[in-house]
Amino acid sequence: MGETKKRSTQQREAVARALEGAGGFRSAQDLFDALRNDGAKISLTTVYRTLQYLADEGSVDVLRSKEGEAIFRRCASSEHHHHLVCRECGAAVEIESAEVEDWAERVAERHGFTSVDHLAELYGVCRKCAN
Repeated sequence: MGETKKRSTQQREAVARALEGAGGFRSAQDLFDALRNDGAKISLTTVYRTLQYLADEGSVDVLRSKEGEAIFRRCASSEHHHHLVCRECGAAVEIESAEVEDWAERVAERHGFTSVDHLAELYGVCRKCAN
């Protein structure tokens, strides 16, 4: 294995571990800072590229924060799902919702659309932050 390939794999694993340990949705900058604080030799560009790779393969969830920044979290489920996300601490719960799926299908059909994809994320304040 070439040095570039080995380094890429090591960096990918480091980003994946940092994301796993983050506990909730985190920005690329947050992950980069955590990795650098742990002594990793990695660039912010590599963190972004790695997160995009992991998102493309379906092993991380990607949302937009209220500021519009992409935030990432390790997927607990490979099935289609939605999230309930705390606006305060970023903690997230994966939720499945037949009602959302049914609603999306009905709306698409009513307007003559097929092959419709959707994202539905719920934001609130978790029990821990509310206290």
